[in-house]
Amino acid sequence: MAEATDRDQRTEQPTPKRLQEAREKGQVPRSRELTGAVVMVAGAAAVLLAGGYLAEGMVAIMRRGLAAAATPDSDPLQLPALLAESIIEAAVALLPLLGVVLVAALCAPLALGGWVISAQALAPDLQRLSPAAGFRRIFGAQGLAELLKALAKVVVVGGVAAAVVFWLFGEFVALGMMPARSAIAAAGGLLAIAALVMSAALLLVAAVDVPYQAWSHHRQLRMTRQELRDELRDTDGRPEVKARVRAVQREMARRRMMQRVPLADVVITNPTHVSVALRYDAGRMRAPRVVARGRDLIALEIRRVAREHGVPVFEAPPLARAIYALAPLDREIPSTLFVAVAQVLAYVWQVRTAGAEGWRVRRPDLRFDWEDTGR
Repeated sequence: MAEATDRDQRTEQPTPKRLQEAREKGQVPRSRELTGAVVMVAGAAAVLLAGGYLAEGMVAIMRRGLAAAATPDSDPLQLPALLAESIIEAAVALLPLLGVVLVAALCAPLALGGWVISAQALAPDLQRLSPAAGFRRIFGAQGLAELLKALAKVVVVGGVAAAVVFWLFGEFVALGMMPARSAIAAAGGLLAIAALVMSAALLLVAAVDVPYQAWSHHRQLRMTRQELRDELRDTDGRPEVKARVRAVQREMARRRMMQRVPLADVVITNPTHVSVALRYDAGRMRAPRVVARGRDLIALEIRRVAREHGVPVFEAPPLARAIYALAPLDREIPSTLFVAVAQVLAYVWQVRTAGAEGWRVRRPDLRFDWEDTGR
């Protein structure tokens, strides 16, 4: 009952992360019917194509063995060497068949699930030894599916075998009228054809089993809404972690900005709220650029750093608010503020010159239309 309830709650499709985690654990869709059918068809086809070579090798081995046994004066000590030679020749004769079967067994999983090498799947798991889990597999939906597949294989292969016998019945009867050597060769060919056709019948069962296994695997990995929310939270990050990351990023950005304040030509301030640091290089910039900006505590920090490094601080509240509102960090000031900022820069440069030559400079009377700035 609990299992049915849990299954009913799993209404969400598995996410790519869940599918990847299942694959890392070795949980991929598999069809034993597909692998068995491919191996059987490949083996039957190899026997049909290389049957003559295989038969000649086996006959040569039998002749040598029978000839040695029929020789009265044969040395018994030579029998082990003869046996070893016969085994090697048999292995060489069977090598094409075994190679084809091996390649088929390795390539069949590529059609469903692919190759998976998982250390987690090889780890001991006591739940696999649970009798309760075993009974659920046998008498549950999985056991019923396996029973239906077995019955389907019996029906399909049996029906195909009956059709093959009916199809080749005349040729099998004709074997009795042929010489022994020719009859044996013809019988081998007919049996290989019959085996190939009946093996191909297993592909019909595999064609049904492959979609079922893919659907069953996908169904087992379905998620509840809570599991989906937990995964999204773990993937995107917990709110407190994200907030901490954003705080660290802001602090790093603030430090980088403060490192550029000493390079500024002037810091324009609203003494209690806003500070904007500007830099102008006539050879590289079309207009003065904002290299640092901030409000409240950051504005105080900008003014402190500027004074420590001898950067002029110019108090102009309307102009400071206008630049702060219209010019983002690392951007040039808008054209509507060119004249006012040019007056401030000219005043700063004149003050520096006056400090060297000893004459006074009159503070500029800044005039600009606040409405033209978009405010």
